[in-house]
Amino acid sequence: MTRLEELFAPRIAVIVPDAIGSALAADLRARFERTGYTRYTLLDRGSYDELRDPGELEPMAALIAVTTEITERSLVLAEARVLQLVPGDYLLAHHDRVHDEHHIELILDLSPALVPNAAVHYRRDGDVYFEVPSRPCALSIVAREPSVTCNHVYVSKLHLDARVVRLVLLLRDA
Repeated sequence: MTRLEELFAPRIAVIVPDAIGSALAADLRARFERTGYTRYTLLDRGSYDELRDPGELEPMAALIAVTTEITERSLVLAEARVLQLVPGDYLLAHHDRVHDEHHIELILDLSPALVPNAAVHYRRDGDVYFEVPSRPCALSIVAREPSVTCNHVYVSKLHLDARVVRLVLLLRDA
């Protein structure tokens, strides 16, 4: 993208409900459990489980195709990871990586059930401008401009059985 295109690029932030079926979500969760997560407890940054590079997954190509259509950009996968949050977990905004380019971030909620207040906040220059609530099987598509960071809100310990599972895909221009 040229500098002029960057200035006028659409600021995309949408949620697609029921992007996948619950059976596929359950299959993916089981696959991630078998592969195994790495636990991170960085008090000033976050507490969560992560699976780096989950490999090629059945819905990835379809999700990228939908995003390409919505954004009218030719996109390819830059990176993929899976986050799992349980009661007491969170990811702070200052732990998030700032991207120099204009990427698109997809978050597919694979959680087994809705978890109250377990949202993702997208911030522009520090202020929340878009909130993605916990909603199993929903997909969020958000433009990650250089001024945009995100955080995954604290999962309350009041919800003892809470489990948030999110497939996070970062797309870049082809």
